[in-house]
Amino acid sequence: MQFDFKDDLHDSGFREGSVMDMEKNNIRLLRADEIECRVGMISEKGLSLLLYKDARVDMKILDEVYGPLNWQRKHEMIGGNLYCTVSIWDKEKQQWISKMDVGTKSNTEQEKGEASDSFKRACFSHGIGRELYTAPFIWIGAEKVSIKRKNDRYTTYDKFKISSISYNENREIMGLSIINQDERVVYSLIDRSLGQQGLPELQKKQKEHVDPADEHAEAINKELARTGVALDTVLQRYGVKSVQEMDDNTYRKAMNSLKRTKAKAA
Repeated sequence: MQFDFKDDLHDSGFREGSVMDMEKNNIRLLRADEIECRVGMISEKGLSLLLYKDARVDMKILDEVYGPLNWQRKHEMIGGNLYCTVSIWDKEKQQWISKMDVGTKSNTEQEKGEASDSFKRACFSHGIGRELYTAPFIWIGAEKVSIKRKNDRYTTYDKFKISSISYNENREIMGLSIINQDERVVYSLIDRSLGQQGLPELQKKQKEHVDPADEHAEAINKELARTGVALDTVLQRYGVKSVQEMDDNTYRKAMNSLKRTKAKAA
């Protein structure tokens, strides 16, 4: 498939990203209130957010799915690194199913942080929260967040949380809404498969407050879903980090190119 850039000076193709082969299991998907947001990159132009889960969520889901007495964890040092093994009792096979992973050092409370990280990673191996790997690149422009400069670094004291999230049958994130401490939507990825009646209540209530940049993002997301073109391909082509950074001229060019691109194969 070719992304039609005929209105630009150069044509540009794209490489379709492979869909992650999510392991089928009986572990449920994470709810919105179980996912936390952490600032990744930050500059005077805005910031990116990363989605993550904490160890308490892992323990809760292990208890919920397998029962408190049917799983166990063990930590051990190997080559100077702290590893965690999480074992789950398989009733049918009458044996423990174990998976291991290593933690990364933390800047604060090093041992506790490394133990927690290794546990969370081992739980990822069992399938808990693996859907977070399918999260989109989340960029929030400076117009929607308060960014301050401290010495040579930029920082923010804004808080972010997931207000809604939806998945497809392959356990991939399809819809996502993030709000700040004032409950204002700062990022929105609309799941078109839900239809208008299926939109989260929070988004419907705040529909009148959505600015043109958000509407542009929705329109482009719709074309990306239709064509199968990767968002990163569009952003890189026009030299921006998010749809919200596009001016009106750039947005029109991107939309015209996408609309001339053939739909992806069903």
